[in-house]
Amino acid sequence: MYSLARSLLFRLDAETAHGIALSGLDLAGRLGLAGRLADPRVDDPLELMGLRFPNRVGLAAGLDKNADHLDALGALGFGFVEVGTVTPKPQEGNPRPRLFRLPAQGAIINRMGFNNAGVDHLVERVRKSRYDGVIGINIGKNLTTPVERAVDDYLTCLHKVHAHADYVTVNVSSPNTPGLRNLQFGEHLDQLLGALRETGRVLDRDSGRRVPLAVKIAPDMSAEEVALVARALAANAIDAVVATNTTVSREAVAGLVHGDEQGGLSGRPVLEPSNAVVRELRRHLPTMPIIGVGGIDSGEAAVAKCVAGADLVQLYSGFIYRGPRLVGECARALKVHAERHEVS
Repeated sequence: MYSLARSLLFRLDAETAHGIALSGLDLAGRLGLAGRLADPRVDDPLELMGLRFPNRVGLAAGLDKNADHLDALGALGFGFVEVGTVTPKPQEGNPRPRLFRLPAQGAIINRMGFNNAGVDHLVERVRKSRYDGVIGINIGKNLTTPVERAVDDYLTCLHKVHAHADYVTVNVSSPNTPGLRNLQFGEHLDQLLGALRETGRVLDRDSGRRVPLAVKIAPDMSAEEVALVARALAANAIDAVVATNTTVSREAVAGLVHGDEQGGLSGRPVLEPSNAVVRELRRHLPTMPIIGVGGIDSGEAAVAKCVAGADLVQLYSGFIYRGPRLVGECARALKVHAERHEVS
């Protein structure tokens, strides 16, 4: 069924098809049919960050930026869903077209630019959701906010989402907001993480519930740069790292139609670069939870991500190309791998 739907949707502009697919999924959800599009959710519970994940497979941020489709997506068997990236104020993002498929490589290039309806809209949607899995909320800064004042935007979002998130991810790695990746390094990163950690502790204390903080990083880093980031994460007592975002490299798609479009490249070409970052992170952060994302389009790829050092995985481009059945395939493969190797 999904193969037929995909062949029709892929005849349309990528962003138009994305909207139609999510609207169709919402309709299926309202009719109680969304669960039939995928396998039943795999029961493979894991305790991590003080949270109980029903299984190890999540949906990456970016697909449901506003949490408008949380219930329908949650019915597809995910153990957790990350929504966003959300910013304090609504913003349109970059001009269209800004989303491009590269089917020969199972890849996508996007330069969306944090298009979203604002944090208040997302919070209201999450508040009304009936999804019973773990919900992550991914936060960022508005385009018009200078990098030197970025911490203000992140703190605004953290204050507003804290009561509604099971965990919060700090996105400092999108290539589509100018200057954002500068926040991954040095004094910028330490100031940002220090402010978020301290505010998070206050919010945790006042609310009586602990909301873990994760940081999402890019794959385009040397081993030395990964070591510096790992040091900052540990020094600021960050709870988890999401590795990785999209890449600006075009080596794997050179010569393909749309291969030279600006933006972040996701999908199969990112699998090995992402895994390399995961391996380096695990070397420097032996106990910190790692959520591995990038290039997972099969159960085997999901297992490879965990062999590299990830505890959980997230899907995005592979989910677009393979459809809902990929969720169960990956969850079953990871459960078997964990049982065989006694991974907790």
